[in-house]
Amino acid sequence: MSTIMFFAPGVSVPWKQLTGGAETDPQTVDKRLRTPAGFRVELFADTVPNARWLAITRRGDVIVSQPRHGQVSLLRADRNGDGRSDGQRVLIDGLRRPHGLFLHEDWLYIAESNGVGRVPFDHSDGRLAGSYQKIVSGLGDEGNHWTKTIAMGPDGWVYLSSGSTCNVCEEKDPQRATIMRFKPDGSDLEIYATGLRNSVGFDWSPMDGGLYATDNGRDWLGDDFPPDELNLVEKGVFYGWPYANGDRVPDPDLGVDAGEEIQRKIENSRPPVHNFPAHNAALGIRFLRSPAQPRDYHDAALVALHGSWNRSVKDGYKVVSLHWDDRGNIEQRDFLWGFLDRERDEVSGRPVAIAEDANGNIYISDDYAGAVYRVTTGSQNAFAAAERKPRIKAPHKPLAIDSGAAQRGEELYRQHSCAQCHAKQLVLNNLAKKYTLQSLANYFDTPTPPMPDYGFSSAQKRALAHYLLSLEAGN
Repeated sequence: MSTIMFFAPGVSVPWKQLTGGAETDPQTVDKRLRTPAGFRVELFADTVPNARWLAITRRGDVIVSQPRHGQVSLLRADRNGDGRSDGQRVLIDGLRRPHGLFLHEDWLYIAESNGVGRVPFDHSDGRLAGSYQKIVSGLGDEGNHWTKTIAMGPDGWVYLSSGSTCNVCEEKDPQRATIMRFKPDGSDLEIYATGLRNSVGFDWSPMDGGLYATDNGRDWLGDDFPPDELNLVEKGVFYGWPYANGDRVPDPDLGVDAGEEIQRKIENSRPPVHNFPAHNAALGIRFLRSPAQPRDYHDAALVALHGSWNRSVKDGYKVVSLHWDDRGNIEQRDFLWGFLDRERDEVSGRPVAIAEDANGNIYISDDYAGAVYRVTTGSQNAFAAAERKPRIKAPHKPLAIDSGAAQRGEELYRQHSCAQCHAKQLVLNNLAKKYTLQSLANYFDTPTPPMPDYGFSSAQKRALAHYLLSLEAGN
């Protein structure tokens, strides 16, 4: 909502992310998205707003987190062969920005922004079989990069990533900008590796057992620096942030002309094993394990490049595959692309997380279009996209606008000069189709960059939501 943020050099924002306004359909997927030869992509679900992390049940159902809605949902497997989920429902809600999740034995583990919980899960019918239990509490979730990602390691520990509070700074909380780990019951939490600005995705290689994590480089150093990173994460190792970027390049704010102690930290830091282009926002990573994949993709890793905003020309917005040769060199190839048009201006999707089921089906979440895609091998499904019937959506309930709250919200809107940006570059249309009063108020907890976080109180967020929705309700 700040003019200086929106019009600053090096900013090209996927505007619809800020209002949840992006949508997709089977025709758009068929027309725009592309895969390598031997694969095909289809729209598995398109009514999953803010779809983030994924997990697959033993029956092949897909569990997806929706942080901004405070919930985790289940998408039924496609058992009728039409390429779409056979239905969806909310598994659990009322959580604090749930993001990472995984299934282990008969538990569903969920990482909220301030802790980790688990709940008994019945794989036979895809339902919860008991009460949700918080097993790790007190994790910091202030500032930027509040998402928490979790996964069960081959050593039986649960690994947990926690991003930085800022673009570049020295953290007061030692748990931020790290990967941690703890026992499955929540005990023995410890910091595993440091200097990782925002390692949203990580996975273990089936080739060497190494823990590979993506990491997002800092902003405001130009279009092409620093690179986003893939790091081979080992216990006790420091990976450079905030003092260095990329291959030990001193940071201009905190590394250049730094004292002897910091210079030693930079020299002893571990450089990345692979660089992604700057600001591509590498998020989820998944090593492919199914023997059903083409030979060239055995043990390859897929990485979701969420796409840039701190760049004058958009870049990323695709899924890439990483291939290791016998000498450990990594080759990067495009795997799912077309979310960004040829002019590098219009965006139709932003991939986040990747999961693979026992049959080799690959699922990819998209928090921009509120969708989950399925990538498979083999011939086209018997049900062509043109023959799929559109789904009937229930009408939205009338909004109960509080006129007093709306008036206070209008004052906030004017006070922060919001119209200077939203009147032209980001027109606020059809909000009522995408948000309830509560979910729009919740959005202001973690606005999408470069929208500033004004630190509104709960009452102010509620007032602003009432005002914005009152414009469409005609009140």
